[in-house]
Order: sequence, then structure tokens, then C-alpha cells
Amino acid sequence: MKRLFAALAVATLAGAPSLASAQDIKIAHVYDKTGALEAYAKQTQAGLMLGLEYATGGTMSVLGRKIVIIEKDSQLKPDAGKSQLAAAYGDDKVDLAIGPTGSGVALAMLPVAEEYKKILLVEPAVADTITGANWNRYIFRTGRSSTQDAVAGVVALPANAQIAMLAQDYAFGRDGVKAFKDTLAAVGSKAQIVHEEYVPQATTDFTAAAQRLFDALKDKKGTKIISIIWAGAHPCQKLGDLKPERFDISLACGGNILPVMKGWKDLAGMEGAIYYYYAFPKNKMNDWMVTEYRKRYGGTPPDFFVAGGMAAGVAAVEAIKKAGGTDTEKLIAAMEGMSFDTPKGTMTFRKEDHQAMQSMYQFRIKKTQKDEWDLLDLVREIPAKEIPVPVKNKR
Repeated sequence: MKRLFAALAVATLAGAPSLASAQDIKIAHVYDKTGALEAYAKQTQAGLMLGLEYATGGTMSVLGRKIVIIEKDSQLKPDAGKSQLAAAYGDDKVDLAIGPTGSGVALAMLPVAEEYKKILLVEPAVADTITGANWNRYIFRTGRSSTQDAVAGVVALPANAQIAMLAQDYAFGRDGVKAFKDTLAAVGSKAQIVHEEYVPQATTDFTAAAQRLFDALKDKKGTKIISIIWAGAHPCQKLGDLKPERFDISLACGGNILPVMKGWKDLAGMEGAIYYYYAFPKNKMNDWMVTEYRKRYGGTPPDFFVAGGMAAGVAAVEAIKKAGGTDTEKLIAAMEGMSFDTPKGTMTFRKEDHQAMQSMYQFRIKKTQKDEWDLLDLVREIPAKEIPVPVKNKR
């Protein structure tokens, strides 16, 4: 184990590419280390390093070449992400890049990958347009898309639901609501979205927004639900505190990181959909990740951005092995249609838009929890074949 930690320490550089040799495989991790999504970013970085370790058997080398990670902070700012990625490709001469966290940053970074003709493996930014209208052939994504979130979320809804949507007013939120609406139409659901409420990302007082949501739903017939699409400090509990049940309205908050969900005990019985929860997948890689993460992080189980980071790390190593090196065109050929193991099970990069097709999970918040992280019951795994994601790119 000491050898593994030593390998990790050697293989991670923060702005020090001069320490890498010409033969090293250099991978930039351009992610939002500072800003509102910092917690997500740190999880992704931890997962990435675990993924590289697992996929290389602890050597942090592939094809006889050492892997060097060069970290860049995009600060949740699109212009910063764009310039950091350009510096990674142009100055640091990285072979490929991974990241970022925020969808707005990712959209700014996509043209840079095309300009430099280098792979950008997107993890965990979610907006559909990343592998849709703004996509180019150098973009692959292990992270889930807004549509994958939406399809899984629709599965968890009652058929007669009357829905008011609350989302952040930027690419992630608006793409998420659009994907939700498109999914309802695509599957012929009788559920209806009767109101859309968009608020600034930094909103902390939801009183006015909640009143508009309540007013839109309170006189409707059927099951009345406020569905929330949110990144960062989550408003689910704040809306719960405003007593939507007095109007016979329930909340559908979707999955989130563990520190957020452990504050939802008062919402026991609420169902939703989630990308990953550490106790759901039953496979060798997830078992290893859960065990190792708990050893290294004080007993805390891995969260879903850890799983995403690990998926990206494994995908990068498997692609390099399959391509026989880091030539971009050979990597693209290797990755299109490539299936690879992840903590969630098998993912496959769809050839048409390079989106990783993957399972999702329907959950229910436990009423009785054995410890602070025993939060969710699995209702069912939603397999990739039940998550139709339309191809929306410009190819």
C-alpha cells in the first residue's frame, strides 16, 4: 500500500510540468477547485486518482510510461476554464484533458479541444449541449447528461403528477428542465409540468420562489410535486421548512452528495433518482473504491463525484491501452463504442456523440437509518437500455 501512495504522490503535479519527462503521459485535470462547486471538484479529483491507481494496478504507468496529472483551477469561471485548458494543451503539451465541474465552464472549453485537436474527457459537467449542439469530435463524457438525469427522474414520478420545476438560471438548470420536458413527451407520460421557476445560482432565500411554486400547484388535481434541479448548496430542506404539505404538495429533490442528503431525514419516504450511491452497485471495482476511500478519508464512504472521477480515470487508461499510445486520432478510434468498467458497472461511449451510456438508480430516503451515511434504499437500478438519450449533436 505504501508503494501505491508513493506512486500517487509522484504522479500528481500542480502547475509543475517541467518535472515530467518527454516520455510521460501527461493528463490535465482542469476543474473548479475553487467556487461554489468546490466540494464536487475535490471528490472528482480523489476519484480520478483512485481510478488511475486501480486501472494501472498501482503503478501509475501505462504502456511503460508514467502518468503525470497536471492540475488546473478553472474557478467555476468560463473564461478561466478556457484559458487554463489552452495553457494545458499549448504550454504543458498534455496528451489529453479531463474536467471540468461546471456546465458553463465546460461549454467554454469545448472549442479549445477542437482548436488544439486534443481529447477533453468531460467529468462531471452535465448540460445536454456538451454532447449536443455544442459538441465536437474531441469531446467524450463519462459524466451523466441532463437527459439521463431526466429520464431517471421521470421513472420515479407518479403517472398523474402535476409538476412545478425549480432550477438555477444557467446552462445546467435550463438544460435540465428542457431535458425533463422532452423526456415526458418522449415516453408519453401523463405527468405535466405546469410551472418553471428559475433563480440565480447563489440564491439562499427561497421564500418568494416557493410562494410562486405553491401558487402554481395548490389548486391542481392529481399528485402535486415540486421537482428541483440544483448544483451546490441544495434548497430541498429550505423548501421543506416552508411546509409545502399544507397544499398537499410534495418534493422531488433528486440525488445529491452525501453531506446534503443526510440533512433530509425529515423527508423520509421521498423518492428520486441518483447517479450513484455507494451501497447500490455490487461489483468488484465499487467494493475496492468504497474500501480504499474509507481507509484514506476517515471512514467516510465515497460520494457520487468520487465514482465519476474514478470512471474518468479508468476510461483514460483503457483508451490509452486500446489505442496503443496517446495519438489523438487513435484515441478517438479506440474510444468510439468503447465499453469499460466503472464503480457503477459497465459504461459505453456512444459513437454518435461520445456520451457514456450508463445505469442510474431510483432511491427512497430511509425512515430508519443505522448511521449517518445509511441514507437510501434502492428501489431499482435503471439500466442504460431504459434511458433513451436522443442524439442532438451537429455531426
